Amino acid sequence: MSNANRTVWSSEEGDLRKKSQPVFHARSLPPQQQTAYLHRESSGRGGKVVSVVKNLVLTEEDMKALAKILKQECGAGGTVKDGVIEIQGERRQRMADVLKRLGYKVKIAGG
Repeated sequence: MSNANRTVWSSEEGDLRKKSQPVFHARSLPPQQQTAYLHRESSGRGGKVVSVVKNLVLTEEDMKALAKILKQECGAGGTVKDGVIEIQGERRQRMADVLKRLGYKVKIAGG
């Protein structure tokens, strides 16, 4: 059976797997009530490493503001994508120090 003859199911909205919505919240929790998980990722980036902050309950504006602080403190580029903060390079320890100073609990995950 060739790919041209395969039947593919679709909804009116198209392929919903490709339309994941970023996870932003209506209200931000205070830093003291949150644990930030720091991960190191390189898949899908041509071998380049990014440090990722996950599991924060923040509004879109607060997420962008925190990303800006982390980028400035680390001296690196970065972005907010799909409800997580990505900072270019292996910077988890520096990010952990900054987040702790801001009042977050921090867990560094991965190798």
